[in-house]
Amino acid sequence: MRVGLLGGSFDPPHAGHVHITREALKRLGLDRVWWLVSPGNPLKPHGPAPLADRMAAARALMDHPRVVISDLEARLGTRRTADTLAALQARHPGVRFVWLMGADNLAGLHRWGRWQEIAARVPMAVFARPGVGARALSAPAARRLAPWRVAVPRALAGRRAPGWSFVRVPLRAISSSELRAAGRWGAQAPR
Repeated sequence: MRVGLLGGSFDPPHAGHVHITREALKRLGLDRVWWLVSPGNPLKPHGPAPLADRMAAARALMDHPRVVISDLEARLGTRRTADTLAALQARHPGVRFVWLMGADNLAGLHRWGRWQEIAARVPMAVFARPGVGARALSAPAARRLAPWRVAVPRALAGRRAPGWSFVRVPLRAISSSELRAAGRWGAQAPR
């Protein structure tokens, strides 16, 4: 089983998350994608909307038979990606996980707690984001992980970590931050 993990606060979930998920299923040859809706983000100064609201919005937005919307981190009690990955790998030893993220996350990956452990645990697929590509590819984590860059994204799911690929996809200029700033986040995320 090959499972992509798309983690984040999903505050709110939006069409960009759906786009990355569909592209990951297609381009990486994944069997499933799990959205890991986190209780909060240790790197952000303010907490997100209530978890139940974000879960409901994510389920309303992403209706696909191969996508699971999960509050696993809240149930596991993990706050950091490295801890979540360790727990998932212990519970599902036969599953090949791939971490999915936008290029904006690669640009700041060096600020994540134990980011080197994350890279050592699972291969990572980094999806292009508008205006972020060059900055992401020259970021400290990308430079440090350069020897393990994989040219063919489809090879990631069958590869042992470390390994990462920059996945060029049609760009979608949408972000949760912009939606919140515009006051477009209520009980259900915009489509």
